[in-house]
Amino acid sequence: MQITHQQSNLFSTIIWLILVALTIATFSIGEAGMSGKGTMLTLLAIAMIKSQMVANYFMALRQTRLLWRIIMFGYFVIVGGLIALAYLMGLK
Repeated sequence: MQITHQQSNLFSTIIWLILVALTIATFSIGEAGMSGKGTMLTLLAIAMIKSQMVANYFMALRQTRLLWRIIMFGYFVIVGGLIALAYLMGLK
């Protein structure tokens, strides 16, 4: 089954709208002045989800070999984990 151009545009638009909604959510959390471990982990999780969506759908990693997807996912997990670790170590 082939995906038509119109279906592809609709799917990309939906992904873009999800990214916009996640960006608005992070902005709203920042504007609300929320802080703490839970807030930081929530913002970090949103950032990791957004980066994975951009990589998969707008950098077209969905159509590449599994190795490249694993490398990018590993990069996001390592960088996100190091950021979380640095933040949590700084709270002591």
